Amino acid sequence: MGHPFPIREIARQAGLSEATVDRVLNGRGGVRESTAQEVQRAIADLDRQRTQVRLVGRTFMIDIVMQAPERFTTAVRAALEAELPSLHPAVLRSRFHFRERGPVGELVGILDRIARRGSQGVILKAPDVPEVAAAVDRLVAAGIPVVTLVTDLPASGRLAYVGIDNRAAGATAAYLLGQWLGDRPGHVLTTVSRGFFRGEEEREMGFRAAIRAQHPVRRLVEVTDSDGLDVTQYDLVLAALRDDPGIKAVYSIGGGNVATLDAFDALKRSCEVFIAHDLDHDNAWLLRAGRLSAVLHHDLRQDMRRACRVIMRGQGALPADTAPAPPSPIQVVTPYNMPPELVVSGNA
Repeated sequence: MGHPFPIREIARQAGLSEATVDRVLNGRGGVRESTAQEVQRAIADLDRQRTQVRLVGRTFMIDIVMQAPERFTTAVRAALEAELPSLHPAVLRSRFHFRERGPVGELVGILDRIARRGSQGVILKAPDVPEVAAAVDRLVAAGIPVVTLVTDLPASGRLAYVGIDNRAAGATAAYLLGQWLGDRPGHVLTTVSRGFFRGEEEREMGFRAAIRAQHPVRRLVEVTDSDGLDVTQYDLVLAALRDDPGIKAVYSIGGGNVATLDAFDALKRSCEVFIAHDLDHDNAWLLRAGRLSAVLHHDLRQDMRRACRVIMRGQGALPADTAPAPPSPIQVVTPYNMPPELVVSGNA
């Protein structure tokens, strides 16, 4: 039974004599099983309390670096700030580096500046390209743990990925869309913000594989490179709809859903099924209005809490956890089971 605590401290915690604790720890026998369990509980209690002592007064400065539309980064910021009290007695401060689009070199520059300046950790949403992976490796070499959020960089030295199983999410979208369209004819528009985001690529692969297996004759039409922004999404979707009058449904992988529906409206076309991701402020409004069929959602607050705890483990402030973290649960949200705070406030 490995532990760093003196027998006297364990005995005081357990309310037992030092001789009894010594017999339990050295397996000498003559001790009831319930007493042995008391010793084990005492050690566990001491370990938890030691963790709290290590955290008291500790300030962790972390950097959140994201390339994503404003509607998503706003939701991430709100989720992190809502979770800060749950991280006490540690104090966590954050610096935000958000951008909606731009060359990879600028993103690499941000990561390299953080490496030079120093940080206790980085939470990152970025394209999966060699330049970004190399910048992550430089952060890790500088002793800065990196956690990827929503979309992964598996070839880098990042400490962990936090988010959903994106392939499973894509397959879930295919299942729902197939159930709702049934045997009715109609092509499906898939919209991707950028092909360099692994999370979006995995969603699309999961979706396509499930559609091929369940509805092999259903045609898929792809729109990409909008950065998930309404200003670019509208023209791309409008052109796709004009080229293909058979499009009847949408699986939105990368966002820009207000613009997508505006394009349908401009051509007086109906969208019979629309599956989207994430309950940001746009999607919450569209879902309440009945313009979206369902949103595949995951608890961003849980994700941010988990990412911060991974960083604290990476800094040695929490005990190591060798078990890989499971993916975040995928929630299928309709207008009838929206989280209460969205129903009341209208905010994502």
